[in-house]
Formats: sequence, C-alpha cells, structure tokens
Amino acid sequence: MNENNQRKLFDYLLKSKFEGFVGVPDSTMKYFIDQGLKQKKILITTREDESIGIAVGMSLANSLSVVFMQNAGFANSISTITSLVQLYKIPLLFVIGWRGYLKNDAPEHTKIGEIQSKLLKIIDLQSKILTDRNWKECARWAISQLKQNISCVLICKKDFNE
Repeated sequence: MNENNQRKLFDYLLKSKFEGFVGVPDSTMKYFIDQGLKQKKILITTREDESIGIAVGMSLANSLSVVFMQNAGFANSISTITSLVQLYKIPLLFVIGWRGYLKNDAPEHTKIGEIQSKLLKIIDLQSKILTDRNWKECARWAISQLKQNISCVLICKKDFNE
C-alpha cells in the first residue's frame, strides 16, 4: 500500500474506536506506524508475543486492539495466537507485513513468505490482503469479525526491495 493509504488506514481504525496499537516495527508498514507515532497512539515492543500479551490485556479491558508485525514475527507467535488468543476467543486485529513473496526479496524472507498463507489457513485465522483500492473494505470486514469475537488478519504486502 502506498504512503497515503497506510496513513488513512491507521486513521480509519483510530476513528473506528481502536485504542491499542501495539507491535514490532516493520518497514512494510512504515507509514501506518509513523502515523500512529505522530499521534502518540503506538506502543512499540521488542517481541511479537509481548505485543499480543499487551493487546490481549487491552482487549480484556474492552479496548479494541491492533497488533502489527512482519511475517517472521507472526511465525514466531503462532503458539501465543493459538493457545491464548484463539483458545479464549480474544478479538484482535493483526496487521502483518508480507515479505518474501517477491522473487528478488532478501533470502531470509523467502521461506516464510512462501508459507505465510498456508500458516494462516492451518491455524484458521481469516485474512484479507490490503491494496490501495480495497483497504477500507478490508478494514470494515475486520471490524465486523472483531464484533463477533473473531480475530483476523490484514496483510500488508511488501511492494519494494530495500
């Protein structure tokens, strides 16, 4: 997603009563994160499972929460997602950067990029891929999932190489 739409997505979620934005930075979502930092609404953590734990606490206090991370961090967090978030039906919105699907991406991103979609299906975590055209529709879908106590994922593709 381009810079403008990443910023709009953050603002849309904030206006939709999301209060917690917690995660580990990823350049794929740098404008989304920057928008939150400018508004002092982002909490940066050192590990993805730490982000999930904080967001679960916020959710238990009736605060809608977003957890953002790159896909390698998602892979590291599968146990926390399945044994905490899904087991206790805690509604969280995950925004996950998708690295490694581009043929010329850095080699350390290749494997997880290839299997990210499969991992989401295996743990039964519904997702939508964000684009510059569909981001608002995807955000509305995510909000409707959370209202049903169903966690879900919005995927932000890495459309560039660093």
